[in-house]
Amino acid sequence: MAKNKVNLYDLDLDELQNLLKQWGEPRYRADQIWVWLYKHLATEIAEMTSLPKALRAKLEAETTLEVPQVVAVQESIDGETRKDLLQFRDGEQVEVVLMRYIERRTACISTQIGCPLKCTFCATGQMGFRRNLTSGEIVAQALHFERELQAQDQRLTNIVLMGMGEPFYNYDATVAALRRLMHPDGLQMGQRRMTVSTAGIAPGIRQFADEDTQVNLAVSLHAATDDLRDELMPINRRYNLDALFLAVNEYIKKTNRQVTFEWVLIDEVNDTAEQAIALAARISGMLIHMNLIPLNPTMGFEGRPSSPERIEAFTDILTRRHIPFTLRLRRGTDISAGCGQLRAQASEKDSG
Repeated sequence: MAKNKVNLYDLDLDELQNLLKQWGEPRYRADQIWVWLYKHLATEIAEMTSLPKALRAKLEAETTLEVPQVVAVQESIDGETRKDLLQFRDGEQVEVVLMRYIERRTACISTQIGCPLKCTFCATGQMGFRRNLTSGEIVAQALHFERELQAQDQRLTNIVLMGMGEPFYNYDATVAALRRLMHPDGLQMGQRRMTVSTAGIAPGIRQFADEDTQVNLAVSLHAATDDLRDELMPINRRYNLDALFLAVNEYIKKTNRQVTFEWVLIDEVNDTAEQAIALAARISGMLIHMNLIPLNPTMGFEGRPSSPERIEAFTDILTRRHIPFTLRLRRGTDISAGCGQLRAQASEKDSG
């Protein structure tokens, strides 16, 4: 039976140093490998030419560098949004999105293959859950776009864990990946330039408050009453709005950090005056910011994005109640940039 090799991306620096120590190698060899992984962005062990040939041979025999394969690419007409479908060694596929802004280059990466939460408006939720990603597979997604950008004399400026999956249902791998990406001797991603988005896993929010990082927290809200949120996001039946807001308030009190609430505007569903008033009542006085985004339509959901008139009426209510919000432009609608859409299309082609 073939021996399972260690994926170097799954190791933090201490673990890498311990592995090299077991091999009788000096500590600085691990530091050299780390630089090759996160500074030079090597895709093969053979590229690590500052290492002795014998060590490279040992690495080839005992470890692997799991660089996912690109199997599909879509780019928006304006060139500002690009979605890649990446395939891992076991054949499972995950989506990553690069969004280009004037001063930012943001990668949206995934933490799971599929998602177990079944949010009705989300293409990932519609496809079901396949498996968790390892920390190294999460990291590899960010490195994928960092290579692309460095070839253009640019760099990733922001990373958002808002792709496929629920990060707090893959908690340990998610936090390990974040720490690897922010490592001062590695990619050096600024902590405040990374965001984790959760559908409202209350225990995960509490645990994240204890991590002592400056990584941003976003919560997918989408409804301000339990009956509607139950319908849109079945996870609400486990962690209802009272439980969710209790956890968020504890997070804010412990960290003194602002939380972003995400709200996908769905025509005549959650863009009503009643929902806006209920939302304002829930969040008034909290250290939060609302992120409003018109729905990115998916094949498995009949809802439509809110009309400009309904958006204006909804935001007027928030404005009158002094609720801070940003109305985001939808990005990549011409390439189905919503989470899970490209993977779903690829699966349909394979099964067709």
